[in-house]
Amino acid sequence: MERFKIAVIGAGPAGIAVGVEARAKGISPVVIFEKAETFCDTIQRLYRPGKRVDAVFRKMKVEPLGICSFETESKEDFLKRMENYIREYDLDIRYRTEINALERTETGYRLRSGSDWVAEAPIVVIAIGIFGKPRKPDYPIPKEVRDRVFFEAPCECPAGGKVLVVGGGDTAAETACFLCQGCDEVYLSYRRPKFFRINPVNLENLERKAEEGRVKLMLNTDIDHLEPDPAGVRVIFKDGNTMVFDRIYYCLGGSTPAGFLRSIGVEFEDGRPKLDEYYETNLPGVFLAGDIALEKGSIMAAFNTAHIVVERIAEKYGDLVR
Repeated sequence: MERFKIAVIGAGPAGIAVGVEARAKGISPVVIFEKAETFCDTIQRLYRPGKRVDAVFRKMKVEPLGICSFETESKEDFLKRMENYIREYDLDIRYRTEINALERTETGYRLRSGSDWVAEAPIVVIAIGIFGKPRKPDYPIPKEVRDRVFFEAPCECPAGGKVLVVGGGDTAAETACFLCQGCDEVYLSYRRPKFFRINPVNLENLERKAEEGRVKLMLNTDIDHLEPDPAGVRVIFKDGNTMVFDRIYYCLGGSTPAGFLRSIGVEFEDGRPKLDEYYETNLPGVFLAGDIALEKGSIMAAFNTAHIVVERIAEKYGDLVR
């Protein structure tokens, strides 16, 4: 079992930023465990080519606190930036290694992957993105239509057909606009009477498509359930209306991996992990970083949590990591 000063779980923006901040402070060895085959897996897998990665979040610019920073740029440019961080700071990332358990020891914590204890460290930073598992609706998806229902934004636009996008955030708006390129009819269903979670650029693009008749907005609509139909998927709304679509794309965001956190002993309050101002949990030396630590966050905010966490580690646990 290898021993490290800091073990990071997750190689997304927050996890990489933790590694960068720690190495910049001379903390070594530091390891990052990532269950996927590459860094920033959510962005690599779910963002289509050329998709914009925003630094501005809900009209509010988040000023950088630490080393990692960026302006709004394309998916490709952002990934190149992260790749440069990994190379410049010589980050040790162990891919295809999912940490499924954490156990307290006399000197810190040991981490398990599968049935093996793979590492031990006095400090653990959990930087699992909330989009590791897309949020799904409460109602079941009939097995007959599961090949027509998707929970990830498409990387390629299907040709033709009548499609429904469900959601009211940036991903839903971007997906609806993207599907206009090839689909015959694009609808967007949102349960609220107006949008309030979409950044100004995406909202302007969506409203333009709606004015052009290329996206039909269905605000204040809520889906009750789905049924199979010879022509595709029948959607039954709670107001009694029904429509049939060829494909449905749910863009409902992600959910905090609460099961894992609870299993290792992290306490919750009002449905959120209990954290102090430095993002430390009730477990001494166990921190959260990134979206998992923020009620509402962004990549820039995730970078900042990494800076705050590492600064706190150096201040409070300096004797353990130097």
